[in-house]
Amino acid sequence: MTGATMIATALLFPLPASAQAQNGLSNLFGGIFSGPNQAPSPAAPGPSGAQTGVQPWTGEDGASGHPLMTAAAIREAAGNFNNCVAGMWPDAARRNITQEDFQRFTAGLAPDLRIMDLMDSQPEFTKSIWDYLDILVNDNRLAKGREVLAKYKAQFEATEKATGVDRYVIASIWGIESNYSTQMGDRSVLQSTATLACIGRRQAYFKDEFLSALEILNRGDLRPEQLRGSWAGAFGPTQFMPTAFKRFAVDGDGDGRRDVVDNPSDLIASTANNLKKDGWQAGQTWGYEVVVPQGFNYMLADRAKAMTVAQWEKLGLKRPTNQPFPHPAEKAYLLAPAGAQGPGFLMLQNFRVIMKYNPAEAYALAIGHFADRLRGGQPFVQPWPRQERELSRTERLELQQLLAQRGFYKGTPDGQFGGQTREALRNFQASIGVPADGFASSDALNRLRGQ
Repeated sequence: MTGATMIATALLFPLPASAQAQNGLSNLFGGIFSGPNQAPSPAAPGPSGAQTGVQPWTGEDGASGHPLMTAAAIREAAGNFNNCVAGMWPDAARRNITQEDFQRFTAGLAPDLRIMDLMDSQPEFTKSIWDYLDILVNDNRLAKGREVLAKYKAQFEATEKATGVDRYVIASIWGIESNYSTQMGDRSVLQSTATLACIGRRQAYFKDEFLSALEILNRGDLRPEQLRGSWAGAFGPTQFMPTAFKRFAVDGDGDGRRDVVDNPSDLIASTANNLKKDGWQAGQTWGYEVVVPQGFNYMLADRAKAMTVAQWEKLGLKRPTNQPFPHPAEKAYLLAPAGAQGPGFLMLQNFRVIMKYNPAEAYALAIGHFADRLRGGQPFVQPWPRQERELSRTERLELQQLLAQRGFYKGTPDGQFGGQTREALRNFQASIGVPADGFASSDALNRLRGQ
């Protein structure tokens, strides 16, 4: 399965539920980051592009514990699916969707309950950020990216001139999201979004996505067979959600359609328009790899604690090649994804823009680094702590529980490491006099155990 936006959620930087279905990182490696709950192989389309013969729903309660994700609630909602879809007609009419198109595109839709398992899957094991980067930024993908940049040079140049968005970042998103259009997902976007609009814990969000997908078809930008993608509804080589398509898709070649699936001009222009409208700064990079000095106060490594590059320099941060920073007045925050044992990164405005595409720091780091490599840049200089292993979900739960027992963690232990867990771990580390880097290593867990 490809196209779901949850690879990064199984990493060091899990996303909140509200962010898990935005256009972003595709599942182009199947379940590689999500443990045993892998998606089924693509099935043949049925009526209205719906899939038939997919792996069935397990029939189990969702791991989130949400009342709408219990097996009984899912069965009840599935039994009312046809009425739910039909009940969205007044909203569709208000969006100027014709009744003929509404009936044509919804005829034969059936819920894909396997999505309920995928929506609530909780991986037992995760990938480290260095393994993640190794997989995404590799020689084969770089070679293909350079071919794509050469093949569509005119389109990239025109878009870069019109928007100011770096062609290498656009090519990077294309490569990482779908391996250059070879792995885009094969679920019906209509079926997936209709299922999620009527069943499960995020119905209001996906109702908008479903109705937006109908608008796309009603306008004629795409055909139903082109609207295929992830279980969460992201589609095309750069994985637009239907609502994102409405906001950002443009007609790059003037043919009257906004085809972000099969038309390279529209795809490149639309992806650039997305980044531009999100605040891309022309001519600027995304950030810098930096050497963090011994004894540094890692409590400053926080997205909310931005300072000028010059201020970071005064604290001892420097580039590993000893090159000067080109714009000392730029505001940046420090990211230390592997704690004190790995490289640091000063992240600029364009990094935050990439994170609007997918709100995971690991994803944005992969995009920025891949873009630099396509441009001819070198790999990161400093080594990663490859001797470290990722904690299992059981260990992550234990770490949160131990932090809670000591009064550092105020949330509900769930095995998902977000900002609250990292802040709690930092405070614990500071209390025992070790680098407060928030890195959830086996050593940190052993210290919490008192070993």
